Amino acid sequence: MAATESVQCFGRKKTAVAVTYCKRGRGLIKINGCPIELVEPEILRYKAYEPILLLGRQRFAGVDMRIRVRGGGHTSQIYAIRQSIAKALVAYYQKYVDEQTKKEIKDILVRYDRTLLVADPRRCEPKKFGGRGARARFQKSYR
Repeated sequence: MAATESVQCFGRKKTAVAVTYCKRGRGLIKINGCPIELVEPEILRYKAYEPILLLGRQRFAGVDMRIRVRGGGHTSQIYAIRQSIAKALVAYYQKYVDEQTKKEIKDILVRYDRTLLVADPRRCEPKKFGGRGARARFQKSYR
């Protein structure tokens, strides 16, 4: 068995990627070195809190999470963060705690929002010629 009980998981949204290192600890959650309580923008802070609020602080009390996030915009980064937190906790419970608790956690998360565990495959469609966007065309004139 490894000296430290840790798992590494990632979350994705559009071009944002968040990588979470989850190990045994005392409940610290840091995003790019800052506590989760100081996440900016403030409006989206509760989106990052969602897995914690759903599952309760006691499930996070025994683990420390370090999250690195890059790419995308503010909203995409927050969605990538919440997905990586949820996936890391599920993976940690599966590997080091027990299967029953992991199943309970997974059911709670999926019942609330499936994107907490499953990535959203939608991407931006590339622009084509003959118009100003992916689907919009320039106006056609007959005379």
